[in-house]
Amino acid sequence: MAEKQKNVVELLEQQHQQIRRLLDDVVNSKGEERKAAFHRVVRLLAVHETAEEEVVHPYIRDHVEGGEKVVDDRLKEEKSAKETLSRLEDMDTESQEFVDLFKQLQQAVLEHAKAEEKNEFTHLRAVSDQRAMRGLAIAVEAAEAVAPTHPHPGTETGLKSAVATPFASVVDRTKDAIRAAMGKG
Repeated sequence: MAEKQKNVVELLEQQHQQIRRLLDDVVNSKGEERKAAFHRVVRLLAVHETAEEEVVHPYIRDHVEGGEKVVDDRLKEEKSAKETLSRLEDMDTESQEFVDLFKQLQQAVLEHAKAEEKNEFTHLRAVSDQRAMRGLAIAVEAAEAVAPTHPHPGTETGLKSAVATPFASVVDRTKDAIRAAMGKG
């Protein structure tokens, strides 16, 4: 029997759970294990947020009364998180500065996910039938497949993301391949 196709809210909530676990993994590990966990959380957050910016946010703007405000609030949070992630990528994952800043990021990401679940996901359920919700899930997965794997602050809006994403994705995925080949990621 074929597996039931997820709708966009189920997909994103599942990813939020995975992000929560990865954030905990970074905090609760040390050394190479922490570094690897951090790289996993960076990658997941980067592709997850890019897909939301390219698929979910425009849909909310177009289909939800007051959607512009809901999306603008999330975009501010996403920009701040990307800026923090960019700073963290250049730090020694064992330094106290990294640990302190990462814990701040963790709290911000958890609050952001809760706000999305309360505000955006509630609206998505209210304005979309199951067919639209499954279609959005497919679109999110497609966007994630080609999304950058590192944060790029300042590319949160649809147009900026559409222009920057293809180039950033190629650069990020090349860096990832080089890092993996050198045993650094």
